[in-house]
Amino acid sequence: MQNMVSAKKMQLGVVYGSRSCEREVAIISAVQLMNHVDTEKYDVIPVYISEQGVWYTGPALRDIKNYSPFNPDMKGVEQVSLDLTAGSGALLANRPGKGLFGHATQVVAARLDCCVVVMHGLNGEDGTLQGLLELANIPYTSTGVAGSAIGMDKVMMKQFFRGAGDLPCLPDCWFTRSQYQANKEEVLKKVEAELGFPVFVKPANLGSSIGVSRADDLESLEDSLDLAFDYDRRVLVEKGLDKPIELNCSVLGYDDEVEASPIEMPISGEDFLDFKEKYLANGGSKGMASLHRVLPAPIEDTLRDEIQALSCRIFRMLDCKGVVRIDYMFDRATEKIYITEINTIPGSLAFYLWENKGVKYSQLIDRLVHCAMRAHEDRNMRNYAFTSDILKGVSLGGAKGAKGAKGAKGSKW
Repeated sequence: MQNMVSAKKMQLGVVYGSRSCEREVAIISAVQLMNHVDTEKYDVIPVYISEQGVWYTGPALRDIKNYSPFNPDMKGVEQVSLDLTAGSGALLANRPGKGLFGHATQVVAARLDCCVVVMHGLNGEDGTLQGLLELANIPYTSTGVAGSAIGMDKVMMKQFFRGAGDLPCLPDCWFTRSQYQANKEEVLKKVEAELGFPVFVKPANLGSSIGVSRADDLESLEDSLDLAFDYDRRVLVEKGLDKPIELNCSVLGYDDEVEASPIEMPISGEDFLDFKEKYLANGGSKGMASLHRVLPAPIEDTLRDEIQALSCRIFRMLDCKGVVRIDYMFDRATEKIYITEINTIPGSLAFYLWENKGVKYSQLIDRLVHCAMRAHEDRNMRNYAFTSDILKGVSLGGAKGAKGAKGAKGSKW
């Protein structure tokens, strides 16, 4: 009988959690994803980063019940650290020695071939984790460092959109906490004069509608600013619309492979979609998939085409990778569309939008891994081997330091 040797499964790390107000949402998204991975192709390795910034792995992390509360000493969980040696991909653990005189030893608890990044908010979605994974030369599924950083920061994001082709954004102004504390009255008057009411007040670096509120007068504006500055030192104040239609579109791909999803219309009973409606509807066990929505949105074909084309354009401008979701407001009165924000790692990874297009969640994961590996290959095609004679004959001049150093031919720097 012919020997059948199966191909080695990819060791797929799912990295989630972290020091973020949106940590719990990331846990739901990550466990949800791990339950849909094709186990014929991948060995799933949970990598949970706790509220304190400690890294853990182990099979117990795949059970959502083990996070309320999370006990780092539970069976099936092990503290680890990432080996930053380029290409290693090792999660290192310190294990106690055996016997009375046994010494603790460092072992490789797991080795990551690729990482699915399921982070929402700071310290994960904002380019910090992406930079760490690039330093370690590990393929990862999300948008890169620059696009992630811009997409996380609402102030920078809107400035980018306006500068990169004058994309349609609502009027706004922004302030720092120190500006607000130094001259509160001036800030309030500036908002009233430049934007009028209503306005929406948002922490610059938060998602999931945390810290976001609507202000209809000066008194509520002060309350909204106080709330937002509790969460961030920079706050965006954006002009509000009268009962706009919210529309969301996901984009999937990398480089030349980019496509847009069907468009959803979230249903809200309030002035805007808050955290409760986004994540606690129907018990919240399905994350963003629990949200009440109409899918596909009942809009004209021309508006659908405009939003999908604009979404793909934004995706390319920010050099995105993997799956993102871009949120819009449609003004009924003027029939204009405005970009609200881009989510470079959307809640539930927007799998429900792609299921509506016939893409199963397991297939979406396959495509995310494909994008990660393509980007990794492109990154490693860069020439890092450039050398010169710049170090030959260099003298740092003792205590004078580099200021007095001379090149190989005596030319002063």
